[in-house]
Amino acid sequence: MKLLVSPINREEAIIASSGGADIVDVKNPKEGSLGANFPWIIRDVKEAVNGRQPISATIGDFNYKPGTASLAALGAAVAGADYIKVGLYDIQTEEQALELLTKIVQAVKDYDPTKKVVASGYSDYARINSISPMLLPAVAAEAGADVVMVDTGLKDGKSTFEFMDEAELTRFADLAHEQGIEVAIAGSLKFDDLSVLERIGPDIIGVRGMVCGGDRSTAIRQELVEKLVSECQV
Repeated sequence: MKLLVSPINREEAIIASSGGADIVDVKNPKEGSLGANFPWIIRDVKEAVNGRQPISATIGDFNYKPGTASLAALGAAVAGADYIKVGLYDIQTEEQALELLTKIVQAVKDYDPTKKVVASGYSDYARINSISPMLLPAVAAEAGADVVMVDTGLKDGKSTFEFMDEAELTRFADLAHEQGIEVAIAGSLKFDDLSVLERIGPDIIGVRGMVCGGDRSTAIRQELVEKLVSECQV
């Protein structure tokens, strides 16, 4: 499993990079689960990491606004993100999801076909009134996205595992792999979840709180990144 760590600034990005994260993910927790940070922060993080890891950037928890989303995605790509991640937060149907993702993919790939688009659904989709993540692998593949992800929409300490069990997450991963796209799992994951995650088999796990000592509002700690890297390699 690759480890994606989500810093909020240059200093945390250096810690994540030095700790051995595989992907450094720029986000802004103040604006939601997949809240977007500023273009200059993405550029700053890319400069700080200096090619040691690819850079991911979130563009927000989106409702059905394909134009706004595609413009935001292009902005993240231009700012230097290698992975452009969108949350389908208030998307009600597969048709809406397909159009949103298709336009994002077009905006990103027209600029640079080597960059990857990540489509994120939410394990707690029922409580945020959004589309089931189980529908996303087929939609993401049709749209030309590269990675499908599941995260928690509300960051209240509840884990993805409180909303989707091992069997459901395994099915989610299998559906994506059958479509030829990568799988990422995030959402208040804990060290105790690693053995289950190994069985599920995602390509990427995404963390912040886990490497902040359990509180995502505090700073990333390098020793926890190093611990997680070592346990992911066992």
